[in-house]
Amino acid sequence: MFPSNTEVTIRRITADDKPQWLALWQGYLHFYRADIAPQVSELTFERLGNDQQVYGLVAEGPDGQLLGLMNLVFHPSTWSASGYCYIEDLYVSPLARGKKVSEKLFEQAYRLAETRGSDRVYWMTQEYNAPARSLYDKIGRRSSFIVYTR
Repeated sequence: MFPSNTEVTIRRITADDKPQWLALWQGYLHFYRADIAPQVSELTFERLGNDQQVYGLVAEGPDGQLLGLMNLVFHPSTWSASGYCYIEDLYVSPLARGKKVSEKLFEQAYRLAETRGSDRVYWMTQEYNAPARSLYDKIGRRSSFIVYTR
């Protein structure tokens, strides 16, 4: 049985989370059909727990099982004196979806951004990710910007 949303704890990632985080991370990469070198995943995990600009959150059930992850990047901005918070990665285990885990992760991200004085919290998703977009339409505002990459 899945825990109710009151039994989900959102906290900063720790070194002990690595095996479970890696499993969630691999699920996230698989979803986006991304191929990341193992050494990049290692470096990412190290940064998430030790860096002040890259910050990892996890959602933990009462049994210690990790249910989701959210990776934040705090950065300066040319349009702000205090900077922004970018939610770079969000993934919730398929078994935990629809149980308010994402909402709790967002609530904690908003609190962290407020504590750090960030003027903006922002994120993006792929156009075809309808389930995520349904949530994002409720908790955020869609901007008019189009993202380009090279």
